[in-house]
Amino acid sequence: MAERAPNDPAERDEIDESTLVTEDGAPVDNVFQEKQQRLLAGPLLDSWSASRPFVAMANVGLFFQVDEPPVVPDMLLSVDVTLPADLAPKKNRSYFVWRYGKPPDAVVEVVSNRAGRELDEKRALYERIRVAHYVVFDPFALLGDLRVRCFELTGERYVDRLDARLESLGLSLVEWDGAFEGHHDRWLRWADLDGVPIPTAAERAEKLAARLRQLGVNPEDV
Repeated sequence: MAERAPNDPAERDEIDESTLVTEDGAPVDNVFQEKQQRLLAGPLLDSWSASRPFVAMANVGLFFQVDEPPVVPDMLLSVDVTLPADLAPKKNRSYFVWRYGKPPDAVVEVVSNRAGRELDEKRALYERIRVAHYVVFDPFALLGDLRVRCFELTGERYVDRLDARLESLGLSLVEWDGAFEGHHDRWLRWADLDGVPIPTAAERAEKLAARLRQLGVNPEDV
């Protein structure tokens, strides 16, 4: 049986997050991973036309039990929740399951070495936390031939999906060859269920500029 975080409001109010370590100063593993995190979170925050409130976070601690250390996914998405207005209090600096009232709906881990245990220890942990969708992106093919693996919570256990369609969220994850922040590579991107990537803010600006030029308007004059 999966363990539960405190759900009773009175019980949540008794928790003192000031005793928990929310930032330890540890860097991300590599430059690619840092860019990939931004490419996963940014387009959702900038361009996703979601019909429900949501939070998208990169490299932020996910606390699921008061007496256990957090896990820090490369990216997490949680719908039907909102970010606190004041991020200064320690209780608002991380994703505390008992504060948001639910685990994230999706977590993405980017493989940077063979020591991350994304396919066993982390899979078991996210299954225990009851994250509905767990996606592993292996950009350097360190764990095998499959670069994208998607697991969906069914009952108490994860089952492998043949694709990375997160139907309950109206989203999918696709591999994309292109340039992001001046670096060309193969990236993982959020897309709609038809596989069309959700644009970055820069892509939206470029599309608008091209449309203005078609109309004979210099974008710099607008």
